[in-house]
Amino acid sequence: MLPSPVRILVVDDVQENLDALEALLAREDLDVVRARSGREALERLLVDEFALALLDVQMPGMDGFELAELMRGTERTRRIPIIFLTAVATDDTRHFRGYEAGAVDYLLKPLDSMVLRSKVDIFVELHRQRLELASQRDELASALGRLQAHRDNSPLAIVEIDARQQITAWSMGAERLFGWREEEMLGRAISAGEWLDDAALASLQALIDDMREGGKRRDMLELALSRRNGATLETECYCSALCDQNDQLLSINIQIVDVTERKRAENTRRLLVGELNHRVKNTLASVQAIASQTLRHSSGPSEFAPTFIGRIHALSKAHSLLSEATWKSASLRDLVQGQLDMGVIAPDRLSAKGPDVQLAPEPALHLAMVIHELATNAVKYGALSTPTGRVDLDWSLAEGKLFFEWKESGGPPVAPPRRTGFGSALIERSLRSEGGTAKATYDPAGLQWSLTLPCPMQEGESRSTGLAPATAPAAAPVAAPLPASAAKAASRASGSMHGKSVLVVEDEPLVALDIVSVLSEAGASVIGPVTNKADALESAQHLPLDLVLLDGNLQGETVEDIAEALRGRNIPFLMVSGYGASHLPEALSQERIVLKPFVAGELLRSAEQMLHIGA
Repeated sequence: MLPSPVRILVVDDVQENLDALEALLAREDLDVVRARSGREALERLLVDEFALALLDVQMPGMDGFELAELMRGTERTRRIPIIFLTAVATDDTRHFRGYEAGAVDYLLKPLDSMVLRSKVDIFVELHRQRLELASQRDELASALGRLQAHRDNSPLAIVEIDARQQITAWSMGAERLFGWREEEMLGRAISAGEWLDDAALASLQALIDDMREGGKRRDMLELALSRRNGATLETECYCSALCDQNDQLLSINIQIVDVTERKRAENTRRLLVGELNHRVKNTLASVQAIASQTLRHSSGPSEFAPTFIGRIHALSKAHSLLSEATWKSASLRDLVQGQLDMGVIAPDRLSAKGPDVQLAPEPALHLAMVIHELATNAVKYGALSTPTGRVDLDWSLAEGKLFFEWKESGGPPVAPPRRTGFGSALIERSLRSEGGTAKATYDPAGLQWSLTLPCPMQEGESRSTGLAPATAPAAAPVAAPLPASAAKAASRASGSMHGKSVLVVEDEPLVALDIVSVLSEAGASVIGPVTNKADALESAQHLPLDLVLLDGNLQGETVEDIAEALRGRNIPFLMVSGYGASHLPEALSQERIVLKPFVAGELLRSAEQMLHIGA
C-alpha cells in the first residue's frame, strides 16, 4: 500500500517551466501543485500542507524572495523548506539574500534533474517522518490523556515515592481519600506526612528496605492510615517497585484501597456469628436443663413427656414472640395469651388485667417459663384441677418495676408443700436471675404468687387486658425413648467433689439449676448460682472458694474483671460458656472451656481436673 501523496508547491511565472518541473518530479506518491505567481502561491499555502516549496526568484509583482519572507512570517508556513530556482548568473549577494529569506538551497537553471530529484526525495522523506512523529505524538498524548482520566477517576489512591522516599505523585484519588492536595504532598518525605503513624511508617519502611536490597518487587500491606480530619482508615496497600537496568530502585508505586467498611462488616459478621452461636448454645443448654430437671422430678415417661413438651412449647412460644419483634421485646399480654393458645388454661377460667408492658428478651423468656409453670401446677394440683376453680392475673408498673399477682380460687384447700419442687425452684431462680423476687402465699382458699421484676420499658395506659380466644393447641407429639440422662451420668461421680466449695456464676436459671444439681450430686458444696457481675465480683474477691464455674457473659457484661480477681487469689476457674475461644475476650481465650450445652460427665471431669482430683 502506497503512502498518501505528499504535496510539493512549484511557483514560476513561466508555463513551460511549470510543465517541465511537473514532468521531472512526477511519481505516484507526489502531488505537484503549481502556482503562476506569489499571490496564487499564498492562496494555495492557506489551503494545503506542503513538504517543499520550489520558488522561482524572478517573477513579476511579488518575486521569490518576497514570497519566502511572507512564508517565514506566518506560523502555518514558516517550517516549509524552500529551494530557490533561478536562471540569473551566480551572484553571492543574491545567494545570501535567498538564504536570509529562509531558503535551504539555491539551484541554478538549467537544472540537473538528478540533483533536483535527490533533494526533493530528501525533503519528502523528512516530511513523511515528521508526519509519522506527529501521529505518534498524538497517539501518545491520547493514551496519556486516557490514562490520566482513569487515574483521576479511580477509586484507588495512587501514591508514588522515589528512591529517596519522597512523594513524587499524589493522585486525585489520594486527595479524595486523605484530604491533602497534590501540591501539599509532592516533594515531602513519607516520614513527614501525617497520613502515616509510627506503626504504618515502620511497616512501609521495612518493605522499602527489602525492595532496595533486591528482595520483593511487589507486596501488599494492610495499614491503618489517617485522614486530614483525624479519622483512621483501614487500607490495603498494593506496592510495586520500579528498578533501572542495574537493578537499582527508582520508585515505588502504592495503590491504596479503603477497606474500612469491609473490615467493619467483617467484624460485625464475626460478632453476629459469635452471638448467634452463644444464643443457640444457651438455648440448647436450657433445653438440656429442662429435660434433665423434668426427668429428675418425673415418676416415669408418661409424666415426663407432657411436662417436658409443655415447657419446650412455652419456651418456643416466647422465642416466636421475640422473633416477630426482631428480638427487641415481647408483650406480657402475649405471653399470657400463649398459655391460652397452648390449651393449658381454658379462657373462661382466666382473667387478666394490667397495662401494656413490653419486656426485654431475657426477662420475657424467663417470665414465659414462669407463667407456664404456674399454669401447669394450677391444672395439676391447684384451682384449675377442679371444675369451678379459676385464676386471676393482675399486674402493674411502678418505680421501674413490674408487680405481677397470680391468684387462684375455687380449688382444693391449699397447704404449704413439704419440699421445694422443680417448678417452685424455676420460678424463684428465674425471677432472681433478673433482679426480681418471687413469693408464694399458701392461703387455704387459693395459692397466690407475688412476683416483681425490674422493668425499665415504657409504661402504657393502664387498662383491663382482653385476651383473644384461644387458638387450637398443637397435638402433643409422641415422646421418643430417652437417652441416658445427664443426671445419671452425674451420679456416677457421686461424692468425688466432697468438701469442695464451688461457686456457680451463671445468669441463665435453667442452666444454673442443672449445673448446681450435677455438682451437688458429686458432693460439692455449691455456692450460688450468682447471676450478676457485681455479686460475682464480690464473691470472687472475698469468699473462700476451691473452684469457680464462670459463664462467659453475665446479662450482657463481660467477666474479665471476675477472672482477674480469681487469678489474683489463685482460685482456679472453669469457663462454662456458649462462646468458643475465638469469640471470648482475649484475656479469657486461653482459659479452659466447657461449651454449652454440656455433658454432665464432661463438666464433672473438667471440674475434677481443675481441682486435681484423682491426679
